[in-house]
Amino acid sequence: ENSCTLSFLLVFFVMILFHPALSIYINTLSATESLTISSKRTLVSPGNVFELGFFKTTLSSRWYLGIWYKKVSERTYVWVANRDNPLSNSIGTLKISGNNLVLLGHSNKSVWSTNLTRGNERSPVVAELLANGNFVMRDSNNNDASGFLWQSFDYPTDTLLPEMKLGYDLKTGLNRFLISWRSSNDPSSGNFSYKLENRELPEFYLQQNDIRAHRSGPWNGIGFSAIPEDRKLSYMVYNFTENSEEVAYTFLMTNDSIYSRIQMSSEGDLRRLMWTPNSIAWNLFWSSPVDLKCDVYKACGPYSYCDLNTSPVCNCIQGFKPLNVQQWDLRDWSSGCIRRTPLSCSGDGFTRMRRMKLPETTKAIVDRSIGVKECEKRCLSDCNCTAYANVDIRNGGTGCAIWTGALEDIRTYFAEGQDLNVRLAPADLV
Repeated sequence: ENSCTLSFLLVFFVMILFHPALSIYINTLSATESLTISSKRTLVSPGNVFELGFFKTTLSSRWYLGIWYKKVSERTYVWVANRDNPLSNSIGTLKISGNNLVLLGHSNKSVWSTNLTRGNERSPVVAELLANGNFVMRDSNNNDASGFLWQSFDYPTDTLLPEMKLGYDLKTGLNRFLISWRSSNDPSSGNFSYKLENRELPEFYLQQNDIRAHRSGPWNGIGFSAIPEDRKLSYMVYNFTENSEEVAYTFLMTNDSIYSRIQMSSEGDLRRLMWTPNSIAWNLFWSSPVDLKCDVYKACGPYSYCDLNTSPVCNCIQGFKPLNVQQWDLRDWSSGCIRRTPLSCSGDGFTRMRRMKLPETTKAIVDRSIGVKECEKRCLSDCNCTAYANVDIRNGGTGCAIWTGALEDIRTYFAEGQDLNVRLAPADLV
């Protein structure tokens, strides 16, 4: 009888060994377990897409805790815990201590931790790598997302995965943004970041150190004008949520066999990359900024716009002239343009500029409840108003944004963009 049981177990074991669908992946770390560099053990997400463990980059002896794609032949990291605190040698342990995840290095010195100050949980906590690549710490008997005590999705590295959010959680004040690797071999924080600024019309900025290099334009109901997403893909859905709890961008894949990620590269561009089952390399889907003339932040000064079809690319808006003609002729456009005729605030009208990237929205005033006719009236009734536009371009356009003060960082597009109505004195309404 015993031998019968034994042979059954043996057959069962062999089946598990050679049948990948039955292979037992482990995606949780309990309070009594640990991952160490020497054990080479990893956590693998359900569905086998992501793996969490220790790694070192090719040129260095420094170790990191990170997450990468399990089945992608070209090793691709999507998250690094201790990017600015590497382990200096191959001694490293990840474990749960109290109610925190901690990463211990040489002589048990903590190099990274989840740093929660929450009170005692009633039940033990576990760490778990979810199918979507989110590494979470939760109460062991609360599987619900609301029960996450901590999640890696709240602390992005250089990569945005499907279901991750980029932007603000207004309940906690957390802003999730991307920071590039220092170089392709060095995961430490690099020079480039991609970050949402929350205002009446929120927009993303690509920054090099603290200097703005590129602006996304505000969300127009379908996308950001300066991000060249393809809106017609059947397998990808984009979403920008703006309510009292959050202001954030996210995207979803409806086809599991296609991987897609957005990365802030160490070279300074934001990229969308795709991987299909037969890929041998990541396919660059788009990168932003698209061109190094009109996509440069404030390439042309106030009240001028950038147009790739004109030479030079910077032009004064109708009714405006260069502030400093000499500089302008030397192709230094930073001082921009000024009105030919000052506004008297009565009898003013508008010039309609088509296919525009809306001006920087720092001082824009937004009312989503009114349409374009009402918007024009409201602008005319405010002597400081310099321009107006729809907030949402769907269904013929809804909502109203009004600019007061200088109009900056504007450009034209070939196909994208939307109408911008700029206020002019009657004499300049040709």
